Amino acid sequence: MNNFLEHVPVLLDKILENLKKFKITNGVIIDATFGLGGYSSAILENTNCDVYGFDRDPEVLKYANKLKKKYKNRFKFFQKKFSEIDDMLSEPNHSKKKIRAMIFDLGVSNLQLTKKNRGFSFKLDGPLDMRMSNEGIKAFEVINNYSAEMLSNIFYNFGDEVFSRRIARNIVKFRGITPITSTLELADIIRKSIPGKKKKIDKATKSFQAIRMFINDEITELNKGLIASEKFLTYGGILCVVSFHSKEDRIVKNFLNECQGKSKLVISKFLPPKENLRQSFEIITKKPILPSDGEIKINRKARSAKLRIAKRTKFSPVFKHEAAA
Repeated sequence: MNNFLEHVPVLLDKILENLKKFKITNGVIIDATFGLGGYSSAILENTNCDVYGFDRDPEVLKYANKLKKKYKNRFKFFQKKFSEIDDMLSEPNHSKKKIRAMIFDLGVSNLQLTKKNRGFSFKLDGPLDMRMSNEGIKAFEVINNYSAEMLSNIFYNFGDEVFSRRIARNIVKFRGITPITSTLELADIIRKSIPGKKKKIDKATKSFQAIRMFINDEITELNKGLIASEKFLTYGGILCVVSFHSKEDRIVKNFLNECQGKSKLVISKFLPPKENLRQSFEIITKKPILPSDGEIKINRKARSAKLRIAKRTKFSPVFKHEAAA
């Protein structure tokens, strides 16, 4: 891979390997999570495909402009989120393009994690923001205004945090004295709410993940992105999704299982159900691809990554409105 951009995306070698395996040599590849441009840069260098990069974060524009300058008409960038991919690809000047692959990296970008003013990291002292764009409510409003019950539900449903109620109660108790304004302040409250010794994974991880996912409506966005992949990928095109925690991976897995026809068709109540053979995707990875020890050593972010790959078939989309949750 070239050194055009310093960021090395997770499981890049496996994605490039599968693009080659399935002969994705022309047409358009969608990089749905552009970030610092690691996937886009590598794809442009290693294939003859054009790339459409999508990202809602305005701070990535300078990285997108570098690729535009280097690769000219082979690269286009759209400051859009997953739910807007459908509208963009439906426009007349894009609708006739052959979409040969779509790639989703569902992790937080280094650009967001390493800038304390973005408020994503519990290791840096920053404001409670966590927005992936400049729109919507900030983490400050959620933490300081939502009820204990609402906060508990967010921590549990989006972060699988078993101490969600205790954390929520302590947040409400603390903010009753003075507003919670910084990431370090919030992280300290969360850590003190969870019993036991210091763990290998920071105690604040799940709760920060949950707040971020809630604020940015990440589950809804993921569902809409998956639906767009089923709609726009051409026959033989591939979908690659890198997830970093169980909830996202489960959504991707369930979506692909439905698309592969693992649900049953009830022809008649007097007859046994038949397999739905009109599958829109063929699952390539029966089990998710995991990063090697070498990659994890170089990039700690990769340790929880899972890559699932599926190939588009000739059949019509299964999902019309919403994906499997």
